[in-house]
Amino acid sequence: MSVASLFPRLEALLPQVSKPIQYVGGELNSVVKPWDSARVRWALMYPDAYEVGVPNQGVQILYEVLNEREGVLAERAYAVWPDMERLMREHGVPHFTVDSHRPIRAFDVLGLSFASEMGYTNMLTALDLAGIPRRSADRTEEDPVVLAGGHSAFNPEPIADFLDAVVLGDGEEITLAITEIIREFKEEGAPGGRDGLLLRLAATGGVYVPRFYDVAYLGDGRIGGYLPNRPGVPDTVQKHTVMDLDRWPYPKRPIVPTAESVHERYSVEIFRGCTRGCRFCQAGMITRPVRERNQETVQKMVEEGVKASGFQEVGLLSLSSADHSEIGDIAKNLADHYEGTNTGLSLPSTRVDAFNIDLANELTRNGRRSGLTFAPEGGSERMRRVINKMVTEEDLIRTVTAAYAAGWRQVKLYFMCGLPTEEDEDVLAIADLATEVIRTGREVTGRKDIRCTVSIGGFVPKPQTPFQWAAQTSHEEVDARLRKLRDRLRGDRRYGKSIGLRYHEGRPSIMEGLLSRGDRRVGRIVEEAWLAGGRFDGWSEHFSYDRWMRAAEAGLAGTGVDVDWFTTRERDEDEVLPWDHLDAGLDRSWLWQDWQDSLHGEESLEIDDCRWNPCYDCGVCPTMGTEIQINDQAGGRPMLPLTVV
Repeated sequence: MSVASLFPRLEALLPQVSKPIQYVGGELNSVVKPWDSARVRWALMYPDAYEVGVPNQGVQILYEVLNEREGVLAERAYAVWPDMERLMREHGVPHFTVDSHRPIRAFDVLGLSFASEMGYTNMLTALDLAGIPRRSADRTEEDPVVLAGGHSAFNPEPIADFLDAVVLGDGEEITLAITEIIREFKEEGAPGGRDGLLLRLAATGGVYVPRFYDVAYLGDGRIGGYLPNRPGVPDTVQKHTVMDLDRWPYPKRPIVPTAESVHERYSVEIFRGCTRGCRFCQAGMITRPVRERNQETVQKMVEEGVKASGFQEVGLLSLSSADHSEIGDIAKNLADHYEGTNTGLSLPSTRVDAFNIDLANELTRNGRRSGLTFAPEGGSERMRRVINKMVTEEDLIRTVTAAYAAGWRQVKLYFMCGLPTEEDEDVLAIADLATEVIRTGREVTGRKDIRCTVSIGGFVPKPQTPFQWAAQTSHEEVDARLRKLRDRLRGDRRYGKSIGLRYHEGRPSIMEGLLSRGDRRVGRIVEEAWLAGGRFDGWSEHFSYDRWMRAAEAGLAGTGVDVDWFTTRERDEDEVLPWDHLDAGLDRSWLWQDWQDSLHGEESLEIDDCRWNPCYDCGVCPTMGTEIQINDQAGGRPMLPLTVV
C-alpha cells in the first residue's frame, strides 16, 4: 500500500518554528521515487540538525547508491529542533523524511549514521517521535530495522539496547547486500518474523545484532566476555572495506541544500584510510588500508559534480589529502580546468610535513587566500612523540614561514589538551610555538598584520586505537591547564595580541569519553539524560554536564561503577573491552605494544608510512584480505608486498 505524505499536516506547523525551510525538502538532486515501485525502503538519518547533516558524505553516498537500484527507495531524515519537536507532539505528527515527508516507521530500515557519540539522545528523540519503541526487544514486525553505522559504530555498546543491527566500516557494498537479504526475506513471506530477519543478517558475519550476544560481568565491574546466544551467530563481527573506490564514484549528483549548511561545497573523497599511525586518531586506525582514487576518476567526479550542483567550491577530502600520491597533478589539472571561473579548490585536511607552497598556490589560483590550518596536536616535541605525530617545531616553522612569505597572513594551529602523560609544560609549550610562528612571520614579511589562531580540543581516548586503554584526563585538570595557557598568551605584550585562542572546556569531553568507551550499562545513562530533556548534546548551548551527571547517578545506581570508572581509569592489557568482539582488523597485541611505546615516549616504527615502506604488522591487510592501493605516475598499482618485519 502507498504511504501518504505528512506534509499537509506538517505545513501548518512551519510558520511557528525557526528555519522552517529545513523541513520542506525539494532540494536540487533530491530523489522521490514512487512508494509502490520499491520492495525495500530505507530511511537514512543523520541524527543532527539539517544544516549539519545535509552535507554528510556518508549519507549522500548511500542515498545515491540505493536510489540507483531498481526496486529500492531511500529517503533522508534529520533531527528536528526542540520547537518543532514540541509542535509535532502537540499535533500528533510523527517523525518524517524530508524527501517525501513519509513517516519513518513505514520504512523497512532506519539507517543512522553516527559521526559522533553526542548524537545518541537525538536518536532516541527520533525513535520516540516516529512511534518506534526505544528498545529493540519491544519492537514488532510493524517497526523498521534500526541499524547504525559510522565511526561511532565501532563501539555501539552504550546504545546496544536501542539498536537492532550495526554495520562497521564502508557502507556501499554491505548496504546493498542487506537490501538483498531484506528483499528475499519479504518475498519468502517473512519466515521467523523479526528475529528471522535479524538472524539472517547476523549469520553473514558482517552485521552485528546486539540482542544475539549476552554480556557477562565480573565482580569488580569489568566485562567477563561476550557470548552469542543463538546458533549460527559468529563470535566476532568484521568491518567492511571497499577495495576499488573508482568503481564507486559517489556522490555523482550531490544534494544542494535549500537552507544554509555548514559546508557549501562539492566534496570528493580522493582516498580513504590513513597509515600515518597517529595514536589518538580513531579514523586513521579504523579506515585502513589506504585506497586511492586515481586522478582521472577525481577529475571526472569534480567536473560532473560541479555541473550537477552549481557549487563554487570543491573540497578534496581525506584524512590527509596532501598525502595522495598524485595530489600535485590533481590540483594542477583542476586549477587549469577552472581557471578564470568562480570555482575554487580546497584541501580541508593537510599535514604540516605534506604541505608545500606550489600545491597551495594551485589550490588558490581562482580564489582569495584565506587562512591555512595545520594540526601539530601536541605542544611539545615530547608530547608529539607520545602521540606519534612527528611534526617537529622546525617543520612547522619552516612551513608557516614559507606560507607567510608567499602572501598568506593567517595561520590556524590545532592542538589537543589532556593527552596521555601530558604535563603543564607540554600545554604551555603551545604558547611558545605560537609566538615563534608570529615572530618568524613578521621577520620574513616585514609586516605586523601576521595572525595565528590556536584552537584546542579536549582529548578523548577512542576504541580501536593504542590509547583505548588510557586514563582520560579529568575535566578539572584540562581546564586548569587551559587557563594557564590563556594567561601565558595574554601576558605576552609583544606577540599576544596577534594570537587568538579558542578552546572547549573539559566537561563535554568527559561525557564524550563516557559514551565512547562505555558498555551496555551506559545505555541507561543515555536514556535518563534523554528523559531529562537531553537534545543536541554536541551543541554547547544545549549541552548540560549537570544533566548528564544526574543521569549517570540514576542510570548506574547499584552497578558498582561510576563515570570515573569509565573515563579516568586506565585499563589493563587483559581487560575485555566493550568492542573486543567487533573486529576492525587491528591486531590487539600490536595496539597494546604501541600504547606501551607511547608511555615511554617512543616513536612507532610506523613513523615510516607503510605505503612506502614494508608492512609494520598492524594486522589489517592479512585479517581483512585487503591491500594498500596507491596510484603512481604509470597508472596505478597495488603497493608493497605485505611482508611483516
